[in-house]
Amino acid sequence: MNYCVIIPARYQSSRLPGKPLVDLCGIPMIVRTYQQCIKACPSERVYVATDDERIREVCEQSAIQVIMTSSDCLTGTDRLAECAEFIDADVFINVQGDEPLFNPRDLELMISYVEKYPGEILNGYCEINDEELFRSGSTPKVVFRPDGRLLYMSRAHIPTNKKHGFEKAWRQVCAYAFPRESLKDFSSVPEKTPLEGIEDIEILRFLELGWEVRMLELSSDSIAVDNPEDVQRAEAAILDREL
Repeated sequence: MNYCVIIPARYQSSRLPGKPLVDLCGIPMIVRTYQQCIKACPSERVYVATDDERIREVCEQSAIQVIMTSSDCLTGTDRLAECAEFIDADVFINVQGDEPLFNPRDLELMISYVEKYPGEILNGYCEINDEELFRSGSTPKVVFRPDGRLLYMSRAHIPTNKKHGFEKAWRQVCAYAFPRESLKDFSSVPEKTPLEGIEDIEILRFLELGWEVRMLELSSDSIAVDNPEDVQRAEAAILDREL
């Protein structure tokens, strides 16, 4: 199977400027994410995609392959679509650059699922075990069919009962696998699709374009660093796990 792993990294983050280069226990976050990925697959298959020379410099100091992409990319998936112009691969696996505690076993599973479900878009999820995470607007919640195909994803607290209570829920794990053709369709749209724009969740663009998305259960080990307060949580977990 001809696949590659892309870690998109954008310097200009509204919630946490310079996010990929945030220091986590002495190592930049983008480097930590890369180090987790190469525990699961050969380093020659892993790339960082960025539009920022500061990120490029830090990556190259750590011998990480870098692809420079346009600063006009609407989303990280658009950045992946640009990479498809330069990399000869059939499947592009996306691991978000703000996942410094990404579980390498999850990447191994994703690679195996790519072989099991050829030509399909894949995305990870895990169960939510505390109500605070369920209520968090920075956490995309997932609802899906019994066969695992995605119905909808939202920053709102879904699914919920008539009293808006927390009973059982799942969240997105930011690991994806995209067939080349799906990225071509995704990037052909000049602006965010309506639901994608409202929720600020790019996987919704695929649903709006008519693609099915298969959700795959992964571990709950990841801690996405979206806000300044997430940095402390991530560092505590890094020390606890001795990463």
